Amino acid sequence: MNRIDRISAILIHLQSRRVVKAIDIAERFDISLRTVYRDVKTLEEAGVPLVGEAGVGYSLADGYRLPPVMFTREEATAFLTAEKLVEKLTDPSNGENYKSAMYKIKSVLRLTEKDFLEHIDKHIEVLQTRQQQHAGQPNLNLLQTILKSINENKVITIHYFTYYKQENSVRNIEPVGVFYLDNYWHLIAFCHLRNDYRDFRLDRIQNISLTSECYRLKHITLKEYLKNQYENRDLQAVTIRVDTMAAKYLTEQKYYNGFISEIKSDDYAEMFFLTAFPEGFARWFLTFADYAAIIKPDTLKRRVEDLLAAISTRLKKDAEE
Repeated sequence: MNRIDRISAILIHLQSRRVVKAIDIAERFDISLRTVYRDVKTLEEAGVPLVGEAGVGYSLADGYRLPPVMFTREEATAFLTAEKLVEKLTDPSNGENYKSAMYKIKSVLRLTEKDFLEHIDKHIEVLQTRQQQHAGQPNLNLLQTILKSINENKVITIHYFTYYKQENSVRNIEPVGVFYLDNYWHLIAFCHLRNDYRDFRLDRIQNISLTSECYRLKHITLKEYLKNQYENRDLQAVTIRVDTMAAKYLTEQKYYNGFISEIKSDDYAEMFFLTAFPEGFARWFLTFADYAAIIKPDTLKRRVEDLLAAISTRLKKDAEE
């Protein structure tokens, strides 16, 4: 990116937020802070009314706005691709909101770009597998309600189905954020019932309502929570070999156990995992062990052997009684 394009992009960046820190600009454009200061000075000399405060950041004077932005063809294509993803991977209400925003974006495009998008629209599709889920019940408007709760610091009440207990419960929660993982949307929130943070699957929320009660606590960010939960774990590499006939039935279960990739052949699939819970993995492996083999690590092999020995001893004891 040349300097003129970068300065224009910095101006657009400044308009996108109330306050922008110099370090954020440096990281986005991969430039030094010294270069940021020089580019900002150039904007000021060009008559852009900037307000800067040491340790806080830069902001545009209230009321200053750029004229309508002309998107490049590449940017417009990125918006179109995002529209396809939002339509398939979020709830219908959120998809309609994005579609409405897309009409506004298309309205400022040049005629050639409009024609291009109309043509390319037929050549981009996002398909759902049987494991892929929408972000919950179609009429609940879950994502918008959750994000409104976060913005206003208001507690929400959810009716939730706990899968492993096969029971319904009503929870008052303080949402922290949402993320998409392994074909499902997840909500991280502080649960008043459990007095701790919990991970709620959005497709298991049966009802949701925003209350007037304010948050009781000041919460960590979603990024901090996920870092603590996923990045600091001691992950163990596991490789197993599963007969082709059995492998096709290890659908979403394998993702819960750290599945990352596999190599398929006519007779078997060699699967690779990173697991933080070797004990849980060993017990899951036993459910299809007659159709599989552990390649590594040896510690997992020994643990499965110990479990099989314990099962055998228990069966013999029960038979004798």
